[in-house]
Amino acid sequence: MDPRHCKLYHIHDQDSRQFLDHYFSDKAEMIFGKDILAFPITCFAKAFTAGHIKGDILLDLSFGSLVHHLYSACECFKDIIVLKDKDRCILELKRWTDKRTGAFHWGHVTKLHVDLEGKSHQLEDKEVKVRSSMQHVVKCDLEKENMTEPIVLPPADCIISVWLLDAICKDQDDYIRYLRKFSGLLKPGGRIILFGSLGITYYIVGNKKFHAFSYDEDFAIKALEGEGFIIDECKIHKRTSVSDLVDYKALIFIVAHKEKSL
Repeated sequence: MDPRHCKLYHIHDQDSRQFLDHYFSDKAEMIFGKDILAFPITCFAKAFTAGHIKGDILLDLSFGSLVHHLYSACECFKDIIVLKDKDRCILELKRWTDKRTGAFHWGHVTKLHVDLEGKSHQLEDKEVKVRSSMQHVVKCDLEKENMTEPIVLPPADCIISVWLLDAICKDQDDYIRYLRKFSGLLKPGGRIILFGSLGITYYIVGNKKFHAFSYDEDFAIKALEGEGFIIDECKIHKRTSVSDLVDYKALIFIVAHKEKSL
């Protein structure tokens, strides 16, 4: 879809709460549970419980005000730094981390995680741990050479990016340019985890249609390899939901590590 005919996430206003209500709520009419809740939660849980992805610093560069991808990550890193380019997203996140009135309800996601881990009795403890791990929420500007200027971040052991590249990229050149910027935030040998939608051209929030960058598995893998990454894992999940809100064909989960220079 021509981006000129749609809104752009990083330029036009988007209601972060409406986005969560449409795609991540526990309402009976929310039909994306299997695709965009259960599938990524399972992928992230398996990746982190394997024990290979861990360290001091995890950077999260993800779309909107999402938290479900960090439930497993919080067990493996000393510090999680969440980078957001929108004040509305930061406000929405802080509502939840600070347990403020009107915060989005993520309890159904917490239950999915503890059930997957076989620790249903630790429901409350799990949510407390995730909240406490997300105390570093930093405003960023994706177009600056140092995205967190004037703050200089230490090199990260791992970067997670969920749907952000899908939303901010207009074409393949954009995708590679942003991927290169993300790579510059990693330590040599550090890992990047990307989660995105394949074959997507748009998604709807409220009454606004937003552009999304359409790509396939082959492009994503070659883009990572072109920036010096070695693919550790790639999983594809074909779409099961039926809805006109979004037109993705499949979902992709990729783990890769940054090749150390000799």
